[in-house]
Amino acid sequence: MTDTRLDALEEKLSHLQRVTDELSDVVAGQAREIERLQRRVGLLMEREAEREADGEGSIALADQKPPHW
Repeated sequence: MTDTRLDALEEKLSHLQRVTDELSDVVAGQAREIERLQRRVGLLMEREAEREADGEGSIALADQKPPHW
């Protein structure tokens, strides 16, 4: 293999390593964001369940017909 081809392969490898590192960082950030959003959705679901339980006798929000019906 000539030095030129070897240099080109090393350059491509270096580029691929950098891109892989960047993508890894993006995926890690997305995983953190998903975990944060899952916690928030869980809290909202708990809050809504408590609100529905406190309003005994009223129709649960999920079972109400939309106002345009």
